[in-house]
Amino acid sequence: MPNIKSAKKRVKVNAAKAQRNKSTKTALKTAIKKADAAIAANADNKDVLVKDAYKKIDQAAAKGILHKNNAARKKSALALKANKA
Repeated sequence: MPNIKSAKKRVKVNAAKAQRNKSTKTALKTAIKKADAAIAANADNKDVLVKDAYKKIDQAAAKGILHKNNAARKKSALALKANKA
């Protein structure tokens, strides 16, 4: 446990940021899974779900949770699946 006041604050701030990042990551993974499932099932709303997944990927990249190349790779893979179906 830290003794210095600024170190104690860092622990609190890091915990808050980790929680925020985790919620964003889980929302991202959920959106991608929903889009993949819709593409596999050839659902009517697959375009909407893919668009939502793109948005979540872009938001995560903008917040620094995903690297921009990782985000581009995820979007490209999703686009390939969507265009194939």
